[in-house]
Amino acid sequence: MSKSFELIKEHASNPKLWLVVGVGVAGIVVLAETRRRRRRRNTHKEDFGAFLERFELLPFPQPPPPAAKQMLSSLTFAINDIFDVKGYVTGFGNPDWKRTHQEAEKTAVVVTALLKNGATCVGKTVIDELSFGISGENKHYGTPTNPRMPFCIPGGSSSGSAVAVATELVDFAIGTDTTGCVRIPASFCGIFGFRSSHCAVSTVGVIPNAQSLDTVGWFARDPSVLHHVGHVLLKLSSAETKRSRSIIFADDLFQLSKVPTQKTVYVIGKAIENMSGYQVPKHMNLCQYISSKVPSLKLHAASTDQENGASILRALSSVMLSLQGYEFKTNHEDWVKSIKPKLGRDVFDRVIAAINTTHDNIKTLYKVRTEMRAAFQSLLKDDGILVIPSVADSPLKLNTKKGLSSEFHDRTFALSSIASVSGCCQVTVPLGSHNDGCISVSFISSHGADKFLLDTVLDMYSTLKEQVSVASSSLPLPDTNGNIETSELLKEKGNAAFKGSQWNKALNYYTEAIKLNGKNATYYCNRAAAYLKLACFQQAEEDCNKAILIDKKNVKAYLRRGTARESLLRYKEALEDFKHAQVLEPQNKDAGKGERRVRKLMA
Repeated sequence: MSKSFELIKEHASNPKLWLVVGVGVAGIVVLAETRRRRRRRNTHKEDFGAFLERFELLPFPQPPPPAAKQMLSSLTFAINDIFDVKGYVTGFGNPDWKRTHQEAEKTAVVVTALLKNGATCVGKTVIDELSFGISGENKHYGTPTNPRMPFCIPGGSSSGSAVAVATELVDFAIGTDTTGCVRIPASFCGIFGFRSSHCAVSTVGVIPNAQSLDTVGWFARDPSVLHHVGHVLLKLSSAETKRSRSIIFADDLFQLSKVPTQKTVYVIGKAIENMSGYQVPKHMNLCQYISSKVPSLKLHAASTDQENGASILRALSSVMLSLQGYEFKTNHEDWVKSIKPKLGRDVFDRVIAAINTTHDNIKTLYKVRTEMRAAFQSLLKDDGILVIPSVADSPLKLNTKKGLSSEFHDRTFALSSIASVSGCCQVTVPLGSHNDGCISVSFISSHGADKFLLDTVLDMYSTLKEQVSVASSSLPLPDTNGNIETSELLKEKGNAAFKGSQWNKALNYYTEAIKLNGKNATYYCNRAAAYLKLACFQQAEEDCNKAILIDKKNVKAYLRRGTARESLLRYKEALEDFKHAQVLEPQNKDAGKGERRVRKLMA
């Protein structure tokens, strides 16, 4: 040791020595920090980062025999950080909120109801800050790990509750759903998620985000547990209600989903084929229905060359987010301005936008809400179940840049806004997997039909699971090639039908031509044009993809794919298509118009 010291002393004036020493010290610091972070990650893995704090609230005493066993006896549950528990500070997902508020004097009504019915509460879970997000990420408390896709977001705002259920840490969990905050994480984590009808479950003891949209929701892995929790929270009788069920598929909304309809629409159709009490399924264009029944919504529709489903959904989600912003400002503006809380990037932007926006058209927003409620009561009555995709996309990668997530939010809110604005009840139902992600569909019933919807899920799910297995093992039939001259004749017949506005007839001719000759880019491109006219945007995109694979300089294929992607709210991809078309054909006016239109939508 003394020799080493002497050596250092001897070369103390040599700068190279100090460089080596500095590098060594830096290495030690980096190593220590790496080990610290690993230890931190390992501690989070114990509960997948789902919980903020652990505690135990025991159920109320069981009634003595011969009284029936309580409905939720022996089940455990978690609550997210928005429900009051006596003696604990409700943190609203943010340390500054927790620091500036007192312990709750009473426990939330819904938590008490669950305890009275035999369940045990084991802790509070992570949420997006101020319940103002759908990613599930939290700058301060970390992001719960999505067990199905660990490198992706779990969805939010009720992310911790969803993860706690998906990882079997609890039997069920409760959260709140304002803009999709239960339905979205349920979909991404592959579990059931129920959004109750607006005002059907008490929100006393729950911090409000936006009262006209806020509802209590719950998660479960098992449909019977979902059913039992619903009976407790909705205060339902156990009497069986016999009535037929009318399934309605929103075909236009399934165009937004990247999951093949063979794994969703087909599965549900086959499941109910031989079940008693189910009518023959119906198919509809929901956006056209909303446009005709909700006249006030047209005031919010974006100014585009044509009114289509995409503009209707954009307008509806705009109403939802404007209502949320207005009511959040009413509830929390004073606190935000006085405390100036530290917030994550995305939450900060949305909170500041809400606080700084003036809502001159607030009466119109509430009018849209009233018209939507009436429209869906008329559509669904007391026996209707609307089937839509729960989400349009797979979950984003963790820490995705803001620009890349804007389209994801647009497409996700487009679907979640339907139940949020109408006040209907909605359940997210898991249906297996596709491309390593979870598949789910949503059933929507009219406002107040919560028991009917819960009963339907319980009735259908075992048959649905059987059909999921069948669909997973089946393969699509390959196309066959045939006589080229015949295929050209079919193409010409298709063109004639197209000019006569006979879109379905044209589609059939083009399809027959493709069966005979599947290597002709024009056939796919022409069929894409027919699909666009029929608002089948996903099929149009797929046909354009095939056309471009065959002919990389097919300008019409890029234009039509851009139009399809624009209608699917995937603006960045649409912009690239229009720009590519301009490169191939600089004087093309449609390409220029498309680029300007999409840039305006992105702005």
